[in-house]
Amino acid sequence: VQLQASGGGLVQAGGSLRLSCVASGRGFGSYDMGWYRQAAGKQRELVAVIRSSGMTTYADSVKGRSTISRDNTKNTVDLQMNSLNAEDTAAYYCNAQYRVDVSRNYWGQGTLVTVSS
Repeated sequence: VQLQASGGGLVQAGGSLRLSCVASGRGFGSYDMGWYRQAAGKQRELVAVIRSSGMTTYADSVKGRSTISRDNTKNTVDLQMNSLNAEDTAAYYCNAQYRVDVSRNYWGQGTLVTVSS
């Protein structure tokens, strides 16, 4: 599975951004898809995940202002982020985790989100 993330950029505080990730390869519907982020000098952290079942989980820091969604017909997973603030500035990475085999874990190349105050 190869992942291609897009949608990052420079946005003003309070604004919105939609990140997209398209996956190539077979079996997209069997993967749990997630968005992670890594700010400068910090560890990578989970932002949101949508499981193959459709169940979603969000980090407390983005809960209520972010929505993760997937389209299994297009092999895409999107992350809509609203009310952005400076703490959202980070490189955002798309992740695919095969539901029944944890060794099948894949990362995209990352897309940079910069929030200006």
